[in-house]
Amino acid sequence: MRRYLVFAFTICTDFFMLYMLDFVDTCLRCRQRSLDGTDKLVRQWVKSVLRWALLYTASIFYTDLRGSVAKRWILTHCFIGPMYETGRLALFGNYPLAKFDMWLVGSVAAALGCLFWEMLFPDSNGESNGKERKQKARVLFMRVIHLYQPDYLLLIGASVFLALAVLCEMFIPLYTGKLIDILRVDYHWEEFRAAIIFMTLYSFGSSFSAGCRGGLFMCAIGSFICRVKLQLFSSLVKQEIGFFETTKTGDITSRLSTDTTLMARAVALNVNILLRTLIKILGMLYLMFSLSWKLTLLVLMETPLTGLLQNIYDTHYQRLSKEVQDSIARANDAASEAVSGIRTLKSFNTEQSESHRYNDRLMNTHKLKTQRDTVRAVYLLLRRLIELGVNVAMLHYGRLFIQYGQMSTGNLVSFILYQSNLGNNIRTLIYIFGDILNSVGAAGKVFEYLDRTPEVNSDGILQPEELKGHVCLQNLTFSYPTRSDLSVLKDFSLELKPGQMTALVGKSGGGKSTCVSLLQRFYQPQQGQILLDRQPLENYQHKYLHSKIVAVGQEPVLFCGTVRENIAYGLPHCSDERVEEAARKANAHDFICQLQKGYDTDVGEQGSLLASGQKQRIAIARALIRQPQVLLLDEITSFLDTESEQMVQQALANCPNQTLLVIAHRLKTIERADQIVLIDQGRVLEQGTHQELMKKRGHYFKLKNRLFTEESTHSEIS
Repeated sequence: MRRYLVFAFTICTDFFMLYMLDFVDTCLRCRQRSLDGTDKLVRQWVKSVLRWALLYTASIFYTDLRGSVAKRWILTHCFIGPMYETGRLALFGNYPLAKFDMWLVGSVAAALGCLFWEMLFPDSNGESNGKERKQKARVLFMRVIHLYQPDYLLLIGASVFLALAVLCEMFIPLYTGKLIDILRVDYHWEEFRAAIIFMTLYSFGSSFSAGCRGGLFMCAIGSFICRVKLQLFSSLVKQEIGFFETTKTGDITSRLSTDTTLMARAVALNVNILLRTLIKILGMLYLMFSLSWKLTLLVLMETPLTGLLQNIYDTHYQRLSKEVQDSIARANDAASEAVSGIRTLKSFNTEQSESHRYNDRLMNTHKLKTQRDTVRAVYLLLRRLIELGVNVAMLHYGRLFIQYGQMSTGNLVSFILYQSNLGNNIRTLIYIFGDILNSVGAAGKVFEYLDRTPEVNSDGILQPEELKGHVCLQNLTFSYPTRSDLSVLKDFSLELKPGQMTALVGKSGGGKSTCVSLLQRFYQPQQGQILLDRQPLENYQHKYLHSKIVAVGQEPVLFCGTVRENIAYGLPHCSDERVEEAARKANAHDFICQLQKGYDTDVGEQGSLLASGQKQRIAIARALIRQPQVLLLDEITSFLDTESEQMVQQALANCPNQTLLVIAHRLKTIERADQIVLIDQGRVLEQGTHQELMKKRGHYFKLKNRLFTEESTHSEIS
């Protein structure tokens, strides 16, 4: 309340000062009968300077008037009157307003001017945030430009054709007005023919250059999108498994498909429009000033209002656009989950509930789009009302200028053509800055993934020629990124010796599969370390490590392609003999030969055209073809028949120096192990051979009896 009282007191003081200065001015020139317009204007400027000096001095002593907005109001309020009078006197002659009207108009105009300034260049508490946001956008924009480096020649050529197209296009309205003037006066064939020829040349030049410009820009955009998508995909596949567990598939696909395209627009299309618009505006302003500088100043009055409206619109529209993008990503994620889990969806009869869930996501997107489009509709309405008012004023004064002989009809037609294009180009120029920020925002999301450093380090360089395969897990403590509060392994230690088979047994969820994941370096343990031949796993070169440690999971994943390509996956120069040899070891050769195209048969998406046991044997062949030193098998015999299991066991037995870690529930597989480790709740309960553990009659003894009973029951049922 105190601030408003101080402001009201300042207004009253200024009004009193205005009339006091007028009284002094009247007394000083009481002997003069009249003054011309120039003398009045000079005296008005002097009074404004005095008023500003007094009000500014008062603002120093009153803390409530020290803000930047108050100082702007004082400056604008004092000088809006003489500035207006100067422009009016220059344009339309000496028609002064009354003192009170001038003071009131100045106050309102100053308030609107301060509002406009505060909206565009705020000095509020969020100033630092705005600067940081602009600085971040500028850095991202420069990074996008740097990514365009291989396409610089295309962009330079497109810019040259852009300038030629704009220059040719700007002269067409000028010659249109000349043709009208030629036809209104005495007709001269030579002048008419010259005007037609120039219009034709400029039109052809503009069309040809615009076509070349668009083609070069589109080539640059296509090249950029392919290159950035490849970089983003390469960065994504290098991330650790935990990243994909915490990041939704819809977000990743949205970055790859939508945001990379927006990045391309940030430079190619937006800079194209920005340069073209800027050159047009400068050229048209020059030609418009040459036709009528008075009408040009009148038309430019639209710019501040349009800028204020555009700034308000951009703030709300960009916020809603971001919410729409996030909502679309959530809807895509719901659809992806339903499609990828279609078997589960049908088995539990949840088609209707999934449809409702997807409909809720779509309705949320529709609601946000409606809000965004409503903001745009209101913006377009207000913008066109402003445009209509300026056009009416321009036509009115244009008629007066023609009537008094200050311009010709053809010049007015040319001016109108320029003015219609100028308004559109100014609005485009104002809009394009907001659109560039929006596009750069999408680039920020892409760079977030490009710059992300995997939490599991893969910078090791160790590549020994000989690897024994001696593995030690020392005092491991681990929890998954999605459940950081739950420890899966607790002070866990285990030793895997070369040439021996170690079997991990225990209840589901005890940590058996976690050991396999850690040995493949899918995750990094929170405490402890894993040693391979007395060297930490992170010291080994990434490609070398995964050629020496190979795992086969319970549910193997095959990729779309042929059987041969899946067995030789990751081995581009693998011979057909090696492929067939690995298939024979995995007991897969016979069923592969029975397929329609043999090894060239397509397995379908994720191996959907093969049975579970067939996929399992192909996955085993894919592991055996690499001849790994450490082989990790996670329930690989669960989908195999007895004959296939025996052949696989025989193939594994042919590698006496191999370190083998097996997770199994079948008693025959467990009994063959050189070392059996019983795990429960992330801890080792018992460890030893089958005979040693049976003598203890402990946890393994109870587990063995249960497995034996289950297998016997299964055999009787079979």
